[in-house]
Amino acid sequence: MDGRDRGAALSRVVAVVNDKGGVGKTSLAANLGGQFAAAGYRCLLVDLNRQANLSDDLGYRDSPDDDQGAGLLAAVIGGTPVRPLRDVRPQLDVVCGGARLEDLTPVMVSRLQHHGREAFTVLGDVLAPVAGDYEIVFIDCPPESTILSDLALAAARWVLMPTKTDVGGLVGIGLVAERFVLAREINPQLGLLGVVLFGTGSRSRAIHAEANAAIDRAFGDDSPRFRTTIRHAERTAQDARRLGKLAHELEIEVAHQPVWWESLRAGTRTPRVAATAANVAGDYRALGVEILTALQAAEEAEPPEPAGRGKEHR
Repeated sequence: MDGRDRGAALSRVVAVVNDKGGVGKTSLAANLGGQFAAAGYRCLLVDLNRQANLSDDLGYRDSPDDDQGAGLLAAVIGGTPVRPLRDVRPQLDVVCGGARLEDLTPVMVSRLQHHGREAFTVLGDVLAPVAGDYEIVFIDCPPESTILSDLALAAARWVLMPTKTDVGGLVGIGLVAERFVLAREINPQLGLLGVVLFGTGSRSRAIHAEANAAIDRAFGDDSPRFRTTIRHAERTAQDARRLGKLAHELEIEVAHQPVWWESLRAGTRTPRVAATAANVAGDYRALGVEILTALQAAEEAEPPEPAGRGKEHR
C-alpha cells in the first residue's frame, strides 16, 4: 500500500489517549463507538490495553472469540493485517486487547534498537488494510505505557484526549503533549481533535476554567476542546461494567424496567439500573455530534493532495 492510500485508510483513526489512568479513555472509546454504530456508522475499536477493559464494557471478556490480544500481537510481529472480532454490536467490530499484549513491549524495544522511531509505524501498517472498511476507528490507549501509546500516535490521524480535572489528569495531558511532538516526527499528519472533560460536574465552571488553562499550557493557546463534558455518575459506571452494556443500552433498560414501587410490591430483588444512565447517554450523544462535526470541518479544510505526491511507505 503506497503512502497516499495508507494515509487515506487511516484518515479517520482516532487515538484516545492520556498517560493517566482512570480518566475515561475506555469509556469514551466504547460508548462513542457503540453509539456511532447504533446510528448506522461502521466502527472499529482497537484495544491496546493489557487489562482489556473494553471487553468488560462490551461484555465479551472470556468469550470463545476473546483472544486476549494474541491476534494483534501476531499481526505486529508478522506484519499482517489485523483480524477484528466481528459484530460485537451490529456495525461495531473490535481488535481485542488483553494479557498477550505484555509481549508487545519487548518486541517493540527490539525493533526500536534496530530501526529507531520508524518502528512505531507498524501498527498503522497492519491497521491500514482494514481501516478503510470503517467510517471511524478508535484506538483505546493504555495508561503509563509510552511504547504502546506511541504505536497508537504513529497510526492515528487524530488525538482525542479525555481528562479529569484533578492534578493527575492534567499532568497526564502534559506528558501526552510531549509524546505528541515526538510522534509528529514520523506522523506529521497527526492532529489534536480535542480535549474532553470526563467525570465532572456540568456546572463546575471555576474548575473547568483551571483545566482549560492547563490544556492551553500543554498544547498552546486556544487548543481545541469540546463543549460537552461527561458527567460523573458512579452508579451508572458500575451498572455498565456489571452488565457489559453501554450507557445508551442502559438508558433503554431504564425506560423498560418497572417502577420501583411495582418491583417492591412484587418482591422482585433484581438490581435496578440507575436512572442516571439516560443523562450519561445524552452526554455521549452530544459529544458524538461535536466529534463528527469537528472531523467534517477538518476534512473540508484540508487542501487536496497534488497528483503524484504518494510515496511508497516503508
